[in-house]
Formats: sequence, C-alpha cells, structure tokens
Amino acid sequence: MRRYNTVIFASVVALVMVGCSDSSSQKESTIEPVASANDLPERFEEPVTLDLIKHVSGDIFFRDDETIQDNVHTQWVKDTFNIDLNYIWTTSGPGDTFDTKLQLSMSANEELPSILALRSSLTQDIIDSGRVQEVGELFDKYASDAWKEAMDADPHAWDPYIREEGRMAIPILDYEMNGDTVLFIRQDWMDNLGLDAPETMDDIEAMMDAFVNDDPTGTGEKVYGLATGFTNNLNTWMSTVDWVFGAYGGMPDQWNLAEDGSLVNGSIQPEIKEGLETMKHWMDEGYIHPESGLWDEGKAAELFTAGRAGIIAGPHWMPDWPLAELKQNVEAAEYKAYEIPTGPEGKKGRSTGVTAQNGSVMINENATEDEIQAFFVYQNYLFDHYANPKDGGEFEYGFAEGYDYVIEGDEVKYSEDDIPGGRVDPVKYTLTFDGARIPSLYINTLADFARGIEPETPFEKKMYLQYPEEAWEGARIVVDGAEAQIPSMFTGAPTKTIVDRGDTLDTMLSEGFSKMIYGETSIDQFDALVEQWKTSGGDNVTAEVNEWFNTVSSN
Repeated sequence: MRRYNTVIFASVVALVMVGCSDSSSQKESTIEPVASANDLPERFEEPVTLDLIKHVSGDIFFRDDETIQDNVHTQWVKDTFNIDLNYIWTTSGPGDTFDTKLQLSMSANEELPSILALRSSLTQDIIDSGRVQEVGELFDKYASDAWKEAMDADPHAWDPYIREEGRMAIPILDYEMNGDTVLFIRQDWMDNLGLDAPETMDDIEAMMDAFVNDDPTGTGEKVYGLATGFTNNLNTWMSTVDWVFGAYGGMPDQWNLAEDGSLVNGSIQPEIKEGLETMKHWMDEGYIHPESGLWDEGKAAELFTAGRAGIIAGPHWMPDWPLAELKQNVEAAEYKAYEIPTGPEGKKGRSTGVTAQNGSVMINENATEDEIQAFFVYQNYLFDHYANPKDGGEFEYGFAEGYDYVIEGDEVKYSEDDIPGGRVDPVKYTLTFDGARIPSLYINTLADFARGIEPETPFEKKMYLQYPEEAWEGARIVVDGAEAQIPSMFTGAPTKTIVDRGDTLDTMLSEGFSKMIYGETSIDQFDALVEQWKTSGGDNVTAEVNEWFNTVSSN
C-alpha cells in the first residue's frame, strides 16, 4: 500500500481554507476552444509557454552543456509546435526532495505550474486541494484516437483520480506487466557449484546455502544468497521478496481479492506469517545481509551489482538497469532470468498492478485554453508518432540521433559504448517521463524475441537492439507465468482513514514485521499485531476500501 503523509495533506487543506485565488494570477488565452482533436493546430502561430516543474532523477543524463531547461527535447518542442517549456523549478537527488519542495511551494501558496505531471503521493492531496481542474471532458475532446485507444485498453486507469466532480487527472500509461517479478541468478556461481535451475522454495534455500557456504567465487569472499531491501515494503518494485509470500498464497502491502469477492488487506492474512518465518530463517542463516531491513531498493541492488549476492528479484527490465553494472564491476560475471519458485503446496505468486500506469497529469485550474491545447497537441503527437513509430517516421530509430542511438552505415546502434559521449535518453525529459506508452505493446514483443521471433516493425527493432537477452527471457517468463499474478486491487483515491491514519497503520505493520524477521519479536505475535492494526483504524480502512470497490465493480 502507498503511504500518505498526513502533514502534507493538512498543509494542502489549509491552502483551500486560505483561498487559492490569492495565489493565482489570471492569464488570458490567445486562442479559442475547438471542437475536437482533429481541429487542434499542428503548430501554434504565436509562441505558447507551458510552466512546469520536474525532478531530475539519477537516471536522467544530459549531453554536453544541455540542461533540463535547454536540451534536444526542448528545442524539438519549440521547432515542432512553437511551444516553450519553462521549468519554474526543478530538484535532483532523492525522490522525496521533489515532494518536499512541492509541499513547501504549496504551503507558501505559490501558483502551481500550468501542467503538473507527477509520480508522487502528493497527487491525491493536490486533487483534493481544489487547485486543478476536471480533465475527463478535455481528454474526451482533445485526445487523439491513438491515445484514447491506448487508454481504453486499461479499464482501471482512471480509478485513482475520480471524484464527484469527474476525472481530475489524466493517467500516465505504462507497459503491462512492467513490474512483475522474476528472479535473476548468478549463472556463473550456479555453474561453479554444479547447481540446477531452482523450481521450489526448497531449491532456492539449498542454492542460497551453497552460495553462502561453498565459496562460489573461488576467492573466499563472503557473499549472500539474496539481495533484498525491505525498509520501504516487503512487496516493492525492485529487490523485492513478494515472491516469498506468494509461495504461500499471500501478498503483503496491497489489497487482494478474497474468495467472497471482497477486498482484504494482504499484509494481515495468515499466509503472511509463513513468509515471515521463512524470512527470519534466511536472516538467521546469513542468506540475506543483516542490514537488509535498513536498505531501500537501490541500495539492495548494489549488493548484487557489486558481485556479493547470488539472487535478486525484480522486473524483467533490470538487465538494462541496474544489473548491467554487474558485468562492469565483476569480470566474467554472468546471470540469467528464472521463474519464481513454488511453495510447499505448489503455490507461486507475484504482485502485479491491476492498472498499467505510473503517474498522472493534472491541469491547473487557471490554465489558459492555449496552454491546454498545447499540452494535448504535444502528447497527441507522441502517441501518434513515437509510441509505435512507422517505417521512415521521425522516431523510427529513437528520439534523437547521437543521443539514444547512432547510425553507422546501415547499422543502428543503441549501446553506451557505441554512442559518442555515451547513451543519453531524451525521452526521460518528456512531460510524461517516458514519451508515450501503449500498455499492451511492449512485454509481448520482448517475450517473442526469447522465443526466436525476429523483429519487423521499428518499435520491435528498437526493442531488439536496446534490451539485452536476459530481459527478453525475463519478459517471456512473466508472460508465460501470468497465472502467478496476484493483482493489487485497490486503485482508488486514499480513503478518509487512510489519509488520517494510513502512515501510522503502515508503520505499525512494517516495523512489526521487521522485528519478527530480525528475531526481536516472536512471530507468534503476528495475530496480536493484526488485531492491533484492526482496532487502530484498519477495520475502518477495510470498510472504506470495500465501499469504493463496490462502486467500481458494479459499473
């Protein structure tokens, strides 16, 4: 479950009480509304400025002297549409730096940018502050057919952003199964020790024991069986142990569909106790690093990429990043993708999203018609031309030659070593983080490569060259093992009790589970912890979540 900061929420509510009109400087539009997407201009006669904010995360790089304010993407936007992208402010470093800056900006009653694209828990608070406008009707009128078709493929995409007033944020679509878990295991260690592919939890445990105790590196260096970090969640986006609990039929940190058709908190189900017992045993045996409970996802991944752990679990795309660093750090290191194991009763399970999205776009209540049209002109173009490019099209090989690809003779190259100055991905500069994604297009493409199918379309050719074979196999495992998915079913806005008590309830469980894994508290206290969660507001959350679920499941 996502965490929601009650302090942030309180500050946003205070803004509503102060009155948003004090902070807004009304701007006048230079153009009139049009009837549909077909009537939008291809390029604006007069310049249109879009005010923005952005977190420049650690995976965003620039060529030469370029910056987020001035780069190949901003120049393309200007040349193509006569739109100027104006970043009011940006942040870098940890992701919470952005949230803190945004919170302070709102607390100071500063004007929001005209277009607000976020991957943040603050999204819901901003919607409820009343400072953004209903966007559903705008999407219906101004979105292109290609964008609408992609959105229609995900029936739950709008759920988190629906209020009585309508649809308050446009979902940023992601690829389906993009976060489903596979195992990546050091193949050279397996070969050195004569180990076969694991199929069961017993196999995994025997493999980790061999990694820890039988010197798979031949150097005597201390290594660990599994790289994991669970300071945030047990079920998280990388370095996850969701599959451990899935082997017993459970899935923590999300809302699951019960046999009676209701939603239940996955963290408080009896199966979780079995997963915690397994985790404690692995901690006791030294199969996982003793600081795993203090590590986030990235820190845990560093243990694997440094060559000090034999197994890591996460999305199929991890061979592209960060696992590529392993071969840079450790000579002759090899790893392969494997399916998650079955538990003692033959069960297996991994978390998956019921909706394929990774953020949303809100539009300032004071945005002008030209700003609104400018955003849709920009995003429509990316869905029409970039999401699934055509032969000979502008984005046939990538976003910008010399940045994310180079052409040498008749050959297109995408690797870091082949591009002068290293590979830089301008798509990460785009307003919606990844340009435009059609949910169903990607995962099956990579899976087909693993089955020996050759690429034909520009999209397929780019994916073929851009992603390593280990990612292809990971995608095939995910697609072929779809029956192991345990979807996270609550996609609505945070309920009243989640807003009021969500952080406290989440912390109660996460700290209690961590103490059990470390042996500081007996796992026999699991039932008492669950009861404490229920009486402290958990039962109210359950009722509210199911009230929401009844409304969407009846539609």
